[in-house]
Amino acid sequence: MSTKAKFENLKNAESVLNPEDLDTFYDTLEPISIEEILGEWTGGELKTGHPIVAALEGIGWYGKTFISQLDVQPLICLSKDGTLFSDTESMNGEASIWPVEYRGKVSTALVYDGVPILAHFRKVDEDTLIGIRDGKDARDQNGNLFYFFLERI
Repeated sequence: MSTKAKFENLKNAESVLNPEDLDTFYDTLEPISIEEILGEWTGGELKTGHPIVAALEGIGWYGKTFISQLDVQPLICLSKDGTLFSDTESMNGEASIWPVEYRGKVSTALVYDGVPILAHFRKVDEDTLIGIRDGKDARDQNGNLFYFFLERI
């Protein structure tokens, strides 16, 4: 089965996914450079039951916009009137991106301006990424991280 087909199975899973299976898949993926990640992306969760999902749904999270290395809008949200905006309140600012080693590979990571949390990205293909949110207070009550995907707009 291709990497993209495996991703589609994970994305469309109806039941809760095992974080260990997501770890195994993530570790097979290739890094993404800062230049490759620039642009607009829409996002969604990989279903693990992580409590951050409720907060993201509450703010209408839509995706992320990577304008440049030092100018990232990590919480692009959809307002009730249908317009998109950068939510700078929920995470106390916006973000930047940096090459960071995580789990044995150097890839682009998003560093939030106002909270001690990073999002580490690997690519399924040029237009599809998987991210893992890690850092202080990033784990749920079982020690699991939040896994999500981004798809290029």
